[in-house]
Amino acid sequence: MNALHKAMTIAGSDTSGGAGMAADLKTFEELNVYGMTALTVIVAQNPHNAWDHEIFPIELKVVEKQLETILAGIGIDAMKTGMLGSAELVELVARTIDRFKLHNVVIDPVMVCKGIDTIMVPDAAAAIKQLLIQRADVITPNTLEAAYLAGMPQVKTLEDIKEAAGRIKELGARYVVIKGGERMENDEAIDVLYDGKEFTEMAEKKIYPSYNHGAGCTYSAAITAGLANGLDVREAVFQAKKFITAALRHSFVLNKYSGCTNHTAFRRYGQ
Repeated sequence: MNALHKAMTIAGSDTSGGAGMAADLKTFEELNVYGMTALTVIVAQNPHNAWDHEIFPIELKVVEKQLETILAGIGIDAMKTGMLGSAELVELVARTIDRFKLHNVVIDPVMVCKGIDTIMVPDAAAAIKQLLIQRADVITPNTLEAAYLAGMPQVKTLEDIKEAAGRIKELGARYVVIKGGERMENDEAIDVLYDGKEFTEMAEKKIYPSYNHGAGCTYSAAITAGLANGLDVREAVFQAKKFITAALRHSFVLNKYSGCTNHTAFRRYGQ
């Protein structure tokens, strides 16, 4: 029997199942990729206090052991990052990319949590900007993360997105995908792909109601899966846009605090 292509995610565990490693592995599976994970943190939610997040980091040497298992023991066709909670962990990821000469590297610069508009761990964010942008085949910031990486006060318009993409490209990323999402003040969710020469706009009507917990993780995981399966970057990004649009169109409520993207929607319902 033919083996599946393989992808790795270096990410946190969202106990509620919607984001992080859970979203990544579900997305890999839906797109016919064998997924492996190096766990960085465990995130638990408090059901008695408005779903407040509690973050429990995994010891750095344990993360390193997981990476060794995957990369020295098995091998991968593509990889992505998720929540990296310290500068030391970012440094480990950068060393690992270089040591194993990894390609098809997707950096999802998770710097903010859903509903929070401030950088969670400034030291880690600075390290991502310094060390991981230049190692990214694709980087997938949202508008808040893009503003930080580009050194801009805000990214709110399509013109802002294009300026930010240009600045981030100059820092070394091969391709930049900025997710306009719900923060843009219009009726469309516009994402922009920039390759250094051409801006490609990908627009879909905003979906109401939709529950978008884990949407960013799912989008970057879908890009990673496409690359693992041999698609070029543009094809992988276009497929990922269709995947996340279907997941949002068929999203659902988890509880009174949260709702989730539907990782089965692309397979079950198409676009």
